[in-house]
Formats: sequence, C-alpha cells, structure tokens
Amino acid sequence: MATVNNNFAKAEMLIRKPVSEVFQAFINPEITSKFWFTKGSENLEEGKSTVWSWEMYGFSLTVLTKIIEEDRRIVIEWGNSGEETIVEWIFNPLNEKETFVSITNSNFKGDADKILSEVRNATEGFTLVLAGAKAFLEHQIQLNLVLDRFPKGLS
Repeated sequence: MATVNNNFAKAEMLIRKPVSEVFQAFINPEITSKFWFTKGSENLEEGKSTVWSWEMYGFSLTVLTKIIEEDRRIVIEWGNSGEETIVEWIFNPLNEKETFVSITNSNFKGDADKILSEVRNATEGFTLVLAGAKAFLEHQIQLNLVLDRFPKGLS
C-alpha cells in the first residue's frame, strides 16, 4: 500500500459571525451537533480523544485532538487504525463579524483510485459541514445536510 501525502481534500466558506463564535462551533459538540454529527462525548481539547457519533447511521469514531490554537486553528487525527487522516481547520477573521473557514483533510493512504475516492468524499462531506455551519450560525437553521445526504430507503 502506497502512501501519498500530497493529496488532500479542501473546503472553504465565509461565515458571517465573529471568529470566536465560529471556532467554538467546532470545539463544542453541543453546537457542532446542530450541523454535523449527532453527539460528541466532550469538547475538543489538545492531546485528548473524544468520540463523535452519527446516530442516524449507527456510526461513531474516536478523534484525537493534536493542536488547538484558540480562534485560529484546530488539528485532529481520525479514521480507522492504519488509515488515519489529518483534518485541519484554519479560522481567518476578516473583520469583527466575518470569519473565513478553511478545512483541509490530508494523509490519505492507498492506491490512486482509493485516494481519489477518499479525497472526493471528504471534499463533499466538509463542504456540506461548512454549509450547515453557515446556515446554523448565521440564521439558526438546521439544514440536516449530513442526515439527508444518505436518506433511508435509498439504495
């Protein structure tokens, strides 16, 4: 199995809220669960693991928080053993009321077809997460994008 470190998925979005509010939305599972996973065991904390669950899919995973730079950056490691990838959030305040969020998922492993599939899925997934975060933070609307991406009854 080859490792290709220069392949990555990236999604970016302007969210019209202060950087501290946007940053907390990804640290605090009580907020994140409004637009991404359904349950988080605790706030992200540097050097600690937490469990994120998508109860509608019967799926959970452990996330190891590698780096937290308050209101600037979050880096986590997640995935199946031996296939962990790195996810990095960069929070760029454009002014007191606007934050540009960039999410990069990297360190995909496998052959070219597997890596391409993982990059495509991660790009789509994080784009939905950012769109959901934007709707919730700016307008208090829960779009259920992650839930509705794979509805029951669809083969």
